[in-house]
Amino acid sequence: MLDLEVLTRAIGDLDEGQVVKLLEEFVASNPSINEANQVVGACQRGMSIVGDFYEKKEYYVGDLIFAGELLNQAITILKPVIGGENTSKIGSIVVGTVQGDMHDIGKNIFASMVGAAGFEVYDLGIDVPPAAFVEKVKEVKPLILGMSGVLTLAIDSMKATVEALNHEGIRDQVKVIIGGNPVTEEACKQIGADTFTTNAAEGVKICQGWVK
Repeated sequence: MLDLEVLTRAIGDLDEGQVVKLLEEFVASNPSINEANQVVGACQRGMSIVGDFYEKKEYYVGDLIFAGELLNQAITILKPVIGGENTSKIGSIVVGTVQGDMHDIGKNIFASMVGAAGFEVYDLGIDVPPAAFVEKVKEVKPLILGMSGVLTLAIDSMKATVEALNHEGIRDQVKVIIGGNPVTEEACKQIGADTFTTNAAEGVKICQGWVK
């Protein structure tokens, strides 16, 4: 089993060579799914470090973009273990960072992890208005809609999106999960979402439970 702290630090440092080396050696050791999930958690902690550096202005937007690419690369290397050999999709999910919010680290982590878990992911990106979420839900008829936000104003945008789903008569056709710093149980009720999480791995488990 690889040293999880070393992996977390390597991702936080954006050390691509070290991350790839550690993960390739790990996959070659025929690990269990449980061990692989621990490694994904270590990657997630590394991304949190990246986010902290960005907040402190030690990292810049380019670093965030690179970190997202590094995470995708990590998930790709781990896919044989966490995704298995079955390439059939277990369900579909639309995700996006809500209108007025440009943060996408949490959303990218979640999107990568649910993709690796077997979901067909439709990522709408950042600053997504309610109408765009509604349009995509109508188009692809996903099982789940995931909304992310870091800023306090994200709560209002999430609520507006759920209201738009209700207005179109399609709210009961999709499960809604929300995530991000300002999200709480109280906010979840106010928004009208089915559930909330501030942990991507937990969010994946919730989504997997919905498709069983």
